[in-house]
Amino acid sequence: MYAVVEDGSRQYRVSTGDIVRLDHREAEVGSKFELDQVLLVKTDSELHLGKPKVEGAKVIVEVVGHPSIKHYIQKYRRRKNYRRLTGHRQYYVAVKVKEVLLAGQTASS
Repeated sequence: MYAVVEDGSRQYRVSTGDIVRLDHREAEVGSKFELDQVLLVKTDSELHLGKPKVEGAKVIVEVVGHPSIKHYIQKYRRRKNYRRLTGHRQYYVAVKVKEVLLAGQTASS
């Protein structure tokens, strides 16, 4: 079973147990929240396709951590005495998918 979820104008294909990097948000490590912008849910036997969203479907996720990656940007022009080194740190939140629920289903806690 998997689902396609939209978060922050990006789409993610998630299954139970996956760890996904979402845009940064203020959430404690270990806290749970739900993603309700579900575009598609594929079960073993059927496909639920939203127009544009699947009504009542949601994905329960748990916050695993708040890692960040720093990227270095180096510019250089030979023989011109031009060297620049800048950096950018992108913050995000790592979440683990606990459950993919359809309309009428409840979380198992």
